[in-house]
Amino acid sequence: MRIMTTTNALLTAEEFAQLGSDQGPMELVRGQIMMMNVPNFRHGVVCVNIAFELRDYLRKNPIGRVSGNDSGVVTHRDPDSVRGADVAYYSYARLPKDEVPLGYPTQPPELVFEVKSPSETWKDLLAKSSEYLQAGVSIACVADPEHETVTIYFENRQVVTLEADAVFTLPDLLPNFAVPIARFFHAQ
Repeated sequence: MRIMTTTNALLTAEEFAQLGSDQGPMELVRGQIMMMNVPNFRHGVVCVNIAFELRDYLRKNPIGRVSGNDSGVVTHRDPDSVRGADVAYYSYARLPKDEVPLGYPTQPPELVFEVKSPSETWKDLLAKSSEYLQAGVSIACVADPEHETVTIYFENRQVVTLEADAVFTLPDLLPNFAVPIARFFHAQ
């Protein structure tokens, strides 16, 4: 469940970045703070599994970095929106290896994963995925723990949904990366 808060003044991404985490999980949507539920345990396990698979690949293929834990992605300016990607991949071409911003990166990641929570609707996830793509993210994925599927949204291609027995690959973005979808959903 997401709840919009109302304030008189709209926040910028930079002002939002300065807020303390003691207020709980939140995102900035068109200048307004959106409070969110704390994700459940299964959600966290799936996020870690996806991040681990990407991190393991990037250790062997040092072409970028992975971030997680709802790291902020600026998806809109004036008014600003900052979404918390469950897992994101940034190539070193977009975010140089020696650059680790304290705030939010100026460039969007190439790949974002959102893990569907029981309180999220597919309509909300489609809107969020579209927002990522409009902000310059190349590929937005939604992992659904209940059905063990990954739905992949591209900027200029048809949506693809992969079942648990399929293999997740993105050869143009992550050469030779191939992970069975089931590994995203089951702790190793």
